[in-house]
Parts: sequence; C-alpha cells; structure tokens
Amino acid sequence: QVQLVESGGGLVQPGGSLRLSCAASGSIFSINAMGWYRQAPGKQRELVAGITSGGRTNYADSVKGRFTISRDNAKNTVYLQMNKLKPEDTAVYYCYALLQHTYYWGQGTQVTVSS
Repeated sequence: QVQLVESGGGLVQPGGSLRLSCAASGSIFSINAMGWYRQAPGKQRELVAGITSGGRTNYADSVKGRFTISRDNAKNTVYLQMNKLKPEDTAVYYCYALLQHTYYWGQGTQVTVSS
C-alpha cells in the first residue's frame, strides 16, 4: 500500500509557473514509477509525465520543453515543475505511484490557467 499527498495547485496566469509536489508514504521501496496524470472537464485522463525508480522520465508531447518531473528520494517526493503554462493545461492533476501492476492515486489538485 502507498499513500500519496499532493500539493501546489492553484490559479496562475498564462505564461506563469507552478510546482506540484507528491509525497509518498507506505511501501515506498516497492514503487516502480511515479508521475502525474491530468483530467480536464469532458476529457479523458491523460499522462503528463512519469519517472521510474531508475530515473528514466517520459512526457506527453504537449508538455515537453515546459514541464519537468523530478524526485527527492530522501523526502519520498516527486515534483512537477510547470513553466509557460497555457489555458489548455487547466485540469485536475493526479499523482500516481506504480507498484508492480497496481496504480495508487492521490486525491488530485486543481490547476487553473486563466487571465
């Protein structure tokens, strides 16, 4: 079992930045990967970025060059630095942790990009 607590969402103007955090607790040594999905109103949940236990990262094409995922192993925390935000980035962002074949999810944090 893994528990995930997210923070860092909010309202930001286009072109601005936000940093999301996701702190993991529980069976953290069994985590294979962590990352972020997002879901906008009326749309399916989509992968934003992920990072494996080996440090390999992947990003959605729509965020490449603007978002950076990183982790602090000492704090069991994953971060998503979001720069040059666009209105189309508006969504609820969900942190996930993958243990073997099971996904665990955070509660979600709202990101709104609007002037």
